[in-house]
This record gives sequence, structure tokens and C-alpha cells, in this order.
Amino acid sequence: MPYGVWEAVYIIEGLLKNASEVQPATIHADTQGQSYPVFALAHLLGIDLMPRIRNWKDCLFFRPSRSAVYEHIDALFGEAGRNVIDWGLIETHFKDLMRITVSVRGHDLLDAAAQAAALRLPQERHLHGVPGGLGRVIRTVQLLRYLSDAPLRGRVTAATNKVEAFNGFSDWVRFGQRGTVAHNDPVEQEKDVKFTSLLANLVIFHNTLDIADVVRQLQAEGWEIDPLDLAEISPYLTEHINRFGVYSTHEIGITPEDYNTRLDVDFSTLEDERAPAA
Repeated sequence: MPYGVWEAVYIIEGLLKNASEVQPATIHADTQGQSYPVFALAHLLGIDLMPRIRNWKDCLFFRPSRSAVYEHIDALFGEAGRNVIDWGLIETHFKDLMRITVSVRGHDLLDAAAQAAALRLPQERHLHGVPGGLGRVIRTVQLLRYLSDAPLRGRVTAATNKVEAFNGFSDWVRFGQRGTVAHNDPVEQEKDVKFTSLLANLVIFHNTLDIADVVRQLQAEGWEIDPLDLAEISPYLTEHINRFGVYSTHEIGITPEDYNTRLDVDFSTLEDERAPAA
């Protein structure tokens, strides 16, 4: 990531490059995963940006008009008549915003640095502040949702905690040099990060297969597996792994058996549990 570019545009870039069958429509991130322009771009791309924002109580809430006054939450919006959305500016240049969005969606601006430059729009003075203006609208709505919806806060916290857990797991995997990337060469730095991610994912895959084997064994013994209990099990297990390895050269030529992807557990109940209330 170039210095000065927030990680949010890279998250969006990753979603747009995603060619798998899983097509997520929601992004969770920490504070640097959001900004006014990124909220605007995510909304126009049909992505629900739901970050965990540090010190959200210090964030500005924007009024839809100067005359808007709220009985119980007006203090969130600052002084009366302040922090007002300029709807006319957004409406005037909405086509330009859509042009940028279509370019990003069509991968014309897929590079994250190019996205960031387009969102700042330094070369188009007549669009100065427009993406941020729309982003103020979207972020204000998201902050109000976050305040009023306790289950939503729980989902955001749980999702971002999973990311932090993965980061801790990756640090455990990359125990050499205390997890420090010692190279000054950007190419070698990228290799270090990517190889760490590859190794972490391999260990996660290994743990997942072991968990599935144990579940099948318990089912064979007559145990009923509750999907809610199974959903609480993390694949970031380390206690059974010897990081320094046990080496046996005669096993190099042994072809492993095909892994079994079938797990006879009905996870549909999880969707019912997590579905937001109407």
C-alpha cells in the first residue's frame, strides 16, 4: 500500500477482483477501512460498508437541512444550523459520481491508488468535495444504524474480532525474527507477507479438516451436533502444532488421501439466528 492511502480502497479493490462463487455485499473493517469518499463509493457500488470506527462518538453527524432539529439526539449533530448536507452540489454532479463508479466497476480504475486519486479528484475542481458530501450522508446513516441496532453492533464487533484473531494467528505462524519484516526491498516485503498468509491459510485448512474428522467421529458415536456449538469453534488452533517441525524424509513421496468435504450438519439455523429483525 502506498503511504497515505487508507486501506478501505484496497478492501473494495479486493471485492471487485474476487472471482469466486462467494460474492459478499458487506464490508467490515476498522477505522482505516472507511472515509467519506469510500463510504460514497461503496454505496454506489452496492456494497454495505459497516466498519468498527474508533472513537465514533467524536464523528460528525450531518443534518439533512438547516432547519432539522431532533428531540433526543440533536446534540449529536453539533450546533443548530451547522454540519448540513449540500444536496444541490451532490445532485448537480451525481452523473460525474456515477461515471467514476462505473469506471471502478469496469476495472478502468481498479488500481487502489488510482481509485484514491479519483475519489480525491484533485484535477477536477468542480467536483471538489462531492464524493465526501455523499459519503457524509451514508456515514451519518450508518452511525445512526449503529447506535440504534444492538444486534448490528454485535455483528460488526464479531466480524472485526475475527480479523484481529487472524492477525494474531498469522503473527504466531510467522515467529521467525519476532514477526518483523526485515527486508527493505518492497518485492521481498511482499513475498514475506504473501508467504505468511499462504502458510496461515494452510494451517487453517489443516485445522478445519481435523475438526470435521472429529465431528464425523462424534456423529458416528451417536452424538447430535448443534450447528450453533460448531459455529463457535475457531480454526485458529495452535496448541497441537510444532512450529519447528518433525521431519521424516520417507513421507515425501506419499500421496495424501483425498479430503472429505461432506459434513452432515444443517447450518440453515444459523441464518435464522443472524437474520436482522424486521
